[in-house]
Amino acid sequence: MDLKHIRNFCIIAHIDHGKSTLADRLLQITGTLSEREMRDQVLDDMELEREKGVTIKASAVRMFYTHTDGETYELNLIDTPGHVDFSYEVSRALAACEGAILVVDASQGIEAQTLANLYLAIEHDLEIIPVVNKIDLPSARPDEVAQEVAELLGVDPDSVIRISAKEGTNVEQVLHAVIEQVPPPKGDPEAPLRALIFDSHYDAYKGVVAYVRMVDGRVRTDEPLRLMSSGVETMPMEIGVFTPAMRPTGELSAGEVGYIATGLKTIQECRVGDTITLAANPATEPLPGYQPMKPMVFASVYPAEGEDYNLLREALEKLQLNDAALTFQPETSQALGFGFRCGFLGLFHMEIVQERLEREYDLDIVFTAPSVEYRVRKTNGEVIMVDNPAELPPENEIAEIAEPWVEISVFTPTEFIGAVMDLVTRRRGEFKNQEYLDQRRVLLTYKIPLSEILVDFYNELKARTRGYASMDYQFDGYRPADLVRLDILVNEQPVDALSMIVHRDQAYIKGQRLVSKMKEVIPRQLFTVPIQAAIGKKVISRANVKALRKDVLAKCYGGDVTRKRKLLEKQKAGKKRMKKIGRVEIPQEAFFTVLRLEEE
Repeated sequence: MDLKHIRNFCIIAHIDHGKSTLADRLLQITGTLSEREMRDQVLDDMELEREKGVTIKASAVRMFYTHTDGETYELNLIDTPGHVDFSYEVSRALAACEGAILVVDASQGIEAQTLANLYLAIEHDLEIIPVVNKIDLPSARPDEVAQEVAELLGVDPDSVIRISAKEGTNVEQVLHAVIEQVPPPKGDPEAPLRALIFDSHYDAYKGVVAYVRMVDGRVRTDEPLRLMSSGVETMPMEIGVFTPAMRPTGELSAGEVGYIATGLKTIQECRVGDTITLAANPATEPLPGYQPMKPMVFASVYPAEGEDYNLLREALEKLQLNDAALTFQPETSQALGFGFRCGFLGLFHMEIVQERLEREYDLDIVFTAPSVEYRVRKTNGEVIMVDNPAELPPENEIAEIAEPWVEISVFTPTEFIGAVMDLVTRRRGEFKNQEYLDQRRVLLTYKIPLSEILVDFYNELKARTRGYASMDYQFDGYRPADLVRLDILVNEQPVDALSMIVHRDQAYIKGQRLVSKMKEVIPRQLFTVPIQAAIGKKVISRANVKALRKDVLAKCYGGDVTRKRKLLEKQKAGKKRMKKIGRVEIPQEAFFTVLRLEEE
């Protein structure tokens, strides 16, 4: 099709503002799917996506629509992931578009990810079409929210389209706005091939299927291809478009959106953001913006039953086929046996992987407390990255430890400003900015160590603001800090899976609370079990799990006191011997206590 009749656009929104529902209505109005094929959230294939109301995998669909001018247009909708953890994939999806529909809930108004995604879209110089959704709700404030959006974008409030995606009200106006306001794609069909990979998935028969936006040139199934960053060459097995099912066409040209089945066996060879070109006539330079995906959060995962180790490895390998951001490597723990150290893009990504392992592969697993990657400079000048507390060098070999910081944006009603500030400052946060959106809502910006928001921060933020606050964060850089490794010893044996890296000022409080909680979950033995928190060789907190006592004096109904003493001494010697050789089984709840160290 002629480039003038192509429009490439995406929909950006905060979680649960109606992005997937609007996509459903667009598919219905354009006749892309029949009534029989339609279902709710048709572009969200995964059960978890439907359950959590958030898009996890990007998807694309081609629609045709006849405008009021009588011309038929090809509309390529790229559905972007809806969470901050996947911001790199969102940025690549935005790079494949010329326009974006900004959807805001008429009852909720602008929230954290609304702004984050909007700024990304503006960075990519996209045409923004503002839309206020859910005007049919009893609590809707369409005019107020339209005014908010108009002030944010610097446009006339009357130009903000008010719709109900669920009822289909005014949705056709959105299609007209896309055709009239979004510019057609630029590109030269005769130039050397350059195609941007904005997502991919693994197919057992076709290998890695790359979702591509054609920027320059043409691609056919009879020409070998090269991936510019990895240098891998391959012969395409199939080329086609999404309707939303994959439909082979045999060819794609500049401006179009579709897929290329590469036949490659691992998703690492075909990464999001890479550029595809022809092996015989390659482009001189790749498309800008490519960067390898870097895990930010690390945790260890172990099977609850040791014999499930191979099943866990197979499950992680299968997950990795469709998720290039997931990294894992084998590791062993004295307490938990054989398992894997995994890297995730963020907490939500970790939660998704955990749920998929349990649901799709029916595994009973134990996740250790999440940690971040620290930059350690040793006294000999060597710099190493440490993501596992057990790998931290001894204190006398460390010159400096730097931890990652993030910038967080919190949207909250004004009455909760004090509660949010208290929460952030207690977690070593630094105030940066405060901006009133209207009389009722404020945007607070802070800088805070990433490790401080890993465990329970979001839950506590929601609790302190009665569920009204929303949060977004982005990486800000590394800063040196006075950090130490806190070890937990059970029966004088260190439990490596419970070690954590903490700020020295918080080590005593955290050590004391962890020891107290561990005392509650470790079952009593026939001997006293000491639980200690230590920094290096220095024990900073201790609690004893009292021994179960057998009444050895029951059979002594009288007689000389030496008989009783003899029995008690024999029991004492037995307990001492038992303590040396006794092994304390640590229950799973002990590992969850690390995750539940809420602020008190």
